[in-house]
Amino acid sequence: MTIKEFNSFFIPYDHYRYHLMLRAIPYRYRVLVLLCSLTTLTYLDRICISIVGVRIKSEFHLDNEQFGWVLASFALAYALFEIPSGMLGDRIGPRAVFIRIVLFWSLFTALTGFATGLISLIIVRFLFGVGESGTYPNALVVVSRWFPANETGRALTGVGIGQQIGSAIAPLIIIPLAVTYGWRMPFFVNAAIGVVWVLICYLWFKDFPSQMKNISKNEKQKIESGCRHSKQQHSIPLKLIFRNRTLWTLMLMYFCFQWANYFFIAWMPVYLHDERHFSEAEAKPIIFSLFIAAIFGLLAGGFIADWLVKKKGLRFGRRLVGITGMGMCGILIFIAAITAQNNLAAASLVAANGFYGFSVMTSFGVCSDIGRNNSGAVAGAMNFSGQMGSFFLAIVFGKIADVTHNLNYPLFVVTFVLLIGCLLWLIIDPLQQLTIPGKEEKNKPAPVSLSHE
Repeated sequence: MTIKEFNSFFIPYDHYRYHLMLRAIPYRYRVLVLLCSLTTLTYLDRICISIVGVRIKSEFHLDNEQFGWVLASFALAYALFEIPSGMLGDRIGPRAVFIRIVLFWSLFTALTGFATGLISLIIVRFLFGVGESGTYPNALVVVSRWFPANETGRALTGVGIGQQIGSAIAPLIIIPLAVTYGWRMPFFVNAAIGVVWVLICYLWFKDFPSQMKNISKNEKQKIESGCRHSKQQHSIPLKLIFRNRTLWTLMLMYFCFQWANYFFIAWMPVYLHDERHFSEAEAKPIIFSLFIAAIFGLLAGGFIADWLVKKKGLRFGRRLVGITGMGMCGILIFIAAITAQNNLAAASLVAANGFYGFSVMTSFGVCSDIGRNNSGAVAGAMNFSGQMGSFFLAIVFGKIADVTHNLNYPLFVVTFVLLIGCLLWLIIDPLQQLTIPGKEEKNKPAPVSLSHE
């Protein structure tokens, strides 16, 4: 048999087998891969500036407080535009919003590489925050439309894993590029990757299962009969959304929780270098381990949350996961601050981020529980508050570090804020759904089973 005859016989078979394997994967999980890749890129771009932060501070002669304002400018813009972007996704669909988000953030990621000093950095990072705002609320909109309610935990876990993958691989990509070509090159590379993602989203993804080609009727029926989104529900005005007590408590809790997250993604590399005196090469595996731990935390948190909801009910399941993750995160950060041993401090912070991952997506689960068709707006409100927490952390951390000449002291403040947020979980009620006054019964959706099939 000639090589040509061999190829003509086996390659079509391999191609057919590949399509059979692909068809065996439910379509909603292919959508989840797209969401996971989106959040991977989100954090690959977001953490880039902190990984090269020492180089930027050196080139532009910035102190910690000034660099804190660079980090804070992103968080402020992200917060201000989070609610409008979430509501826009509820109204016009997440696909169009995703395309806007990734194109805009890719542009200003690239422009970060052209910064010439403090002012240009602050302006560009503010506009970068405007561009990236709305990513997570619109990811939640996709989950509410594409996944049955009893799969919400694992779907949100997939979204969160993307965030941690981006953070974990960032030092492996960014540090070699920065060492070889300078700190500006990673921003150009990240921008190019974003443009590729936009093309994939535009050509393949749709807002609803019914719009997607090749999805089976059985899967479409399974999704539409069990998902949070319902054709009988209506959008609720923003002023009514903010009358929900659980939403306000959720916002305050997430304000506290994001102090931990923004320390990990924005200040951690600087902390390891300036306070613990790790070199770039020594810090790289620590940062990688930090976010790998969060992936394991996310996996455990997602499945345990679904299991607890099934066995003990929605209220107990959400609260226990939230309290456990947030409380342990705060305690481990405190241990890192008080220990004199650098390796123990690094291990404590790695474990702390694992517990952050354990409970963070439960917060978005509550957004879906109470928001349903308005989950984008609810998640936008929660993330607005969370990013305001990031804004204050960025400023407070740098200010305290400069005043005390010690980067451990700000960690005491982070611990205190986290423990306050942990207590707020005791009054968060995921059963308190958003309603339009006078139309509760008319618009009340049919109960959705949360048991696994």
